[in-house]
Amino acid sequence: MEKFEREIRESKFAELMNKHFTASSIPKGIHCLSLRLTDEYSSNAHARRQLPAPELLPLLSDNSYHHFILSTDNILAASVVVTSTVASSLRPEKIVFHVITDKKTYAGMHSWFALNSVSPAIIEVKGVHQFEWLTRENVPVLEAVESHNSIRNYYHGNHVAGANLSDTTPQARSPKYISLLNHLRIYLPELFPNLDKVVFLDDDVVIQRDLSPLWDIDLKGKVNGAVETCRGEDEWVMSKRFKNYFNFSHPLIANNLDSEECAWAYGMNVFDLHTWRKTSIRETYHSWQNLKSNLTMWKLGTLPPALIAFKGHVHAIDPEWHMLGLGYQNKTDIESVKRAAVIHYNGQSKPWLPIGFEHLRPFWTKYVNYSNDFVRNCHIMET
Repeated sequence: MEKFEREIRESKFAELMNKHFTASSIPKGIHCLSLRLTDEYSSNAHARRQLPAPELLPLLSDNSYHHFILSTDNILAASVVVTSTVASSLRPEKIVFHVITDKKTYAGMHSWFALNSVSPAIIEVKGVHQFEWLTRENVPVLEAVESHNSIRNYYHGNHVAGANLSDTTPQARSPKYISLLNHLRIYLPELFPNLDKVVFLDDDVVIQRDLSPLWDIDLKGKVNGAVETCRGEDEWVMSKRFKNYFNFSHPLIANNLDSEECAWAYGMNVFDLHTWRKTSIRETYHSWQNLKSNLTMWKLGTLPPALIAFKGHVHAIDPEWHMLGLGYQNKTDIESVKRAAVIHYNGQSKPWLPIGFEHLRPFWTKYVNYSNDFVRNCHIMET
């Protein structure tokens, strides 16, 4: 009986790991898209044209516009986020998109948006290497994730004894958690020093409604307007409290946090950067991230330390602004999906992957331009 139970556990874990590796992989079509667009950047002057046009540069810091920020190395996902936002807007001419990517993807990302206009919206594409502020001195977490031995061991599966293997190992092996792109949101006030209020979007969201009212929300002096994740009928996605993210047997956690405190979601956040600059949110984030024992205190990712850093700085917004969980389970109510302003495929089953849920994928694919030569020639999303 014991052997049988062990075999079942091993089988379930193997299935979990296979799904994780599928989720972490880059589909051939998306990889092809990046390579071809990078080549286009080197050979086509139009693909290298300045974004935005010189006469529009002052608008990048004009606070009368609605500024969206997106940090990603997935060109296809970025195109869906931007296209859906512009298509759903009642005043697209007031939209400014700031797309941040890494150095290896910069040329391809720039090519895509140079060749595929989002007019009347305005867009800029910047690589992390183009931000002078992003130095090791200002971003200690960068050095920590690159050189910390315990983190390296953790990401290779050699984590602390007693950890829940089935729960942490797949996440631990994911490269996204040691990507600077995943930590950039904590530096928005410094990266965009002239902006007062922005909406930050993850790359696995789709915008289905005009988001301009987000700029009119009174955050009551708070920094982060976010949907809370402890109030909802969905027990898997909308029942998350601090106890779901932190190890409360650790004294530092037990002495500083309340296990029943409501968690909130990254993915669509309204940030008041003006108020943020008056706080110590970034310093708090760094202090917890740099604790040598932090890997025993919370599940990997940027959300747990952010839950600590933004503690007392979050204003809850209506949950219909941001629907979570489309990448976790296939029982999602379609009518609820249709009503949500932003739908979020957080979880492993991304819509651009083979493991994406078929009935939820059309909400995403409707914003993929299949007639585009690069998309067509890379056979994207073809089965």
